[in-house]
Amino acid sequence: MSDARTAPHEGLTELVAMVARLRAPGGCPWDAEQTHESLVQYLVEESWELIDAIETGDRAEMIEELGDVLYQVLFHADIAAHTAGEDFDIDDVARHMTAKMVSRHPHVFGDREASTAADVVAFWDDLKADEKPHRTSVLDGIPRGMPALALAQKVLGKAEKVGVTVSDAAPAVSPSTEDELGDVLLGLVASARAQGLDAERALRSAVRGFEAAVRTEEASRRPGPPAGEADAQGSRAEGRSA
Repeated sequence: MSDARTAPHEGLTELVAMVARLRAPGGCPWDAEQTHESLVQYLVEESWELIDAIETGDRAEMIEELGDVLYQVLFHADIAAHTAGEDFDIDDVARHMTAKMVSRHPHVFGDREASTAADVVAFWDDLKADEKPHRTSVLDGIPRGMPALALAQKVLGKAEKVGVTVSDAAPAVSPSTEDELGDVLLGLVASARAQGLDAERALRSAVRGFEAAVRTEEASRRPGPPAGEADAQGSRAEGRSA
């Protein structure tokens, strides 16, 4: 692994150049036809694959999935660099992000002090309010396309800042309508937040466990070779190794 403080990012430079070549005249026709809108589905898919690699994968899987997400960022930046009215590239994206992070960390790059993570979060809330004065609600800016459990957790966290909470009491009966089910799920997410749990991650983990059980059951039902054929295969194997 190269030293990020001193070594140039040669691999990143090569990838930027490769994306540009694929989209340039004489490159890949499919790449050349893509737009920001047409790539949204891939950005969503690659992001979820990265999440899965983080939660269940190993180093190799994380490298691959981080690369896939990075590729999407570079792809969008190259489209913008060649689209009239957009006219920005990956360097503009990087510079904007650097400026944003410097602004968001006055305790590192300025004269404010922060001794806890809670102090840092308070800074961010103040700075976001200054940066985005058009937002009139704590809920403004939350992406509505988030998965429902993650969205509920996000909204609950924002609402808590203005003193609005949801009861996390367990329901007395099973829900019989979608409205009742929604209230039950919201209450479960509220309960999870109160205990420092991530409802979205917990459900993904439970689903993975259920999938494993399904695959095990499927394997147990899969017919094996007949007993006579299995004996013959064993004899042939012994003969080859003799």
